Amino acid sequence: MSGRFQGKTAVITGSGRKRGLGEAIAMKLAAEGANIVLSDIGTSRDTSTPDDMIGGQSEMDQIAEAIRTTGVSATSKACDVRNREEVFALADHAMDAHGSLDIWVNNAGIGYIMKPLLDVSAEDWRAVIDVNLTGAFFGIQAAATKMVHQGRGGRIINIASQAAKSGFPCAQAYTASKHGLVGLARSAAIELGEHAITVNNVCPNHVTTGLGAWQNAYFAERQGKTLDQYMQDMASRIPLGRPGLPEDTAKAVAFLCSSEADYITAESMNVSGGEEPH
Repeated sequence: MSGRFQGKTAVITGSGRKRGLGEAIAMKLAAEGANIVLSDIGTSRDTSTPDDMIGGQSEMDQIAEAIRTTGVSATSKACDVRNREEVFALADHAMDAHGSLDIWVNNAGIGYIMKPLLDVSAEDWRAVIDVNLTGAFFGIQAAATKMVHQGRGGRIINIASQAAKSGFPCAQAYTASKHGLVGLARSAAIELGEHAITVNNVCPNHVTTGLGAWQNAYFAERQGKTLDQYMQDMASRIPLGRPGLPEDTAKAVAFLCSSEADYITAESMNVSGGEEPH
């Protein structure tokens, strides 16, 4: 196996669902030689993490097996990113199983708690912020601890969103959490720069993953549109004429992980087909 990430190990949280962004990122990095640690919550922990919206252990294992057929090493480990100890244990697993930790992608997120502002409960708010923002903070801490100790730099990438730049209805906690990732990356990049660790965000627009399909149906119904009309309207406002694909985000992640991005840090890169110019 050859490639620009040969001999490196990448951890991708929220990578236990087929057709998801995490799977696409893992497959892209693996195709270029990286050993992969897949991680997802594994099983429902509470009402905010229902089985039909999370990556289960069985699905994670299937993705890991598919990655191994490409010639790299791949393991999987369940992790609730809301739990700091579990996140640090995930970093330990990468070191124990693969011998290094070079890339960490904070991809785990809740994008299925969508409600009008006045209907959002305290529990709804906390669930989204805890996974999308606090979970990323724990991931940065865990990854940076290992990378600083290794002494050879590293790459940390948060999967933010177009919602890190613009507001959206029925997505108050989601939008706040993604905006928060912009500040988190900027601050972490300043502190970790001396260790040659870069911290960046990738901000895709809508991608029709399994979660994205749920969002399409939800917002089409709220707007009184058919699903086809909703999708046509979405495509019409994107200069490149289509919503994003998982591979679009994966390619951006791979670029930011490469030596070509050695001098890029604290940035929030739009991958939106021109829909989000900010």
